Amino acid sequence: MGEKIRVAIVGYGNIGRYALDAIKAAPDMELAGVVRRSSSLGDKPAELADVPVVGSIKELTGVKVALLCTPTRSVPEYAREILALGINTVDSYDIHGQLADLRLELDKVAKEHNAVAVISAGWDPGTDSMVRCMFEFMAPKGITYTNFGPGMSMGHSVAVKAVKGVKNALSMTIPLGTGVHRRMVYVELEPGADFAQVEKAVKTDPYFVKDETHVIQVEDVDALIDMGHGVLMERKGVSGGTHNQLLSFSMRINNPALTAQIMVASARASVKQKPGAYTMIQIPIIDYMYGDPDEIIRQLV
Repeated sequence: MGEKIRVAIVGYGNIGRYALDAIKAAPDMELAGVVRRSSSLGDKPAELADVPVVGSIKELTGVKVALLCTPTRSVPEYAREILALGINTVDSYDIHGQLADLRLELDKVAKEHNAVAVISAGWDPGTDSMVRCMFEFMAPKGITYTNFGPGMSMGHSVAVKAVKGVKNALSMTIPLGTGVHRRMVYVELEPGADFAQVEKAVKTDPYFVKDETHVIQVEDVDALIDMGHGVLMERKGVSGGTHNQLLSFSMRINNPALTAQIMVASARASVKQKPGAYTMIQIPIIDYMYGDPDEIIRQLV
């Protein structure tokens, strides 16, 4: 095995903590350090006792890939800054309608600085996107329904936490079938916060505006949190002239743990690509995997 890939974790919330485990388990990677907000530097968790924890990635040496374990809406800024340093980035940006334009924007920055960005490297968008692509070339005519949950949506929960007056929040995704979802949003308010204003802000946020959304005030959000989630993807279509091809894919997962693992696999894939920005569907599947390619083919094909 050659030189290990030095990886930095940027942000140390739910995904960042699981990314630490995934990097430690990867035989071809080593942790360069963790980048946290300056306000968090004095509060060093026990598992980071022997890990460099800094306020800027510039304080770490030899970083090849940065995992952007930050809220989705801060990803573009972090990615631009870190790519400009010649460091690859991997993120789990999850605003479906904006990710294609973000890729084009980051593609220019990455190529200019001889770096690689892998964007939206989670399970949806991400690996689910890969499955949807497979479904479509297996049955080119037809309809695919992606049903999420029931489970905690990290991106939606973070979006609610950013609303003024919200102390803590949990957004649960409830599948209604045929790709239609209900959002159950539980909010713990700051003293004096106006629930009606919070409810309006949540329901008009781009994360929620297209779905049936219910906002419920509770005393303690932490008492409700379960990080489990899942997906059921179904396609009914046509292969050539043959109808009634029924395809399905399902999983039940720990949301941040799976996201972190996919990001770490994407970090591995990033060092095998030419400079530019990529979504997961643009990268050969084998590039995400550790090991000799010929052996992987012998085992899995």
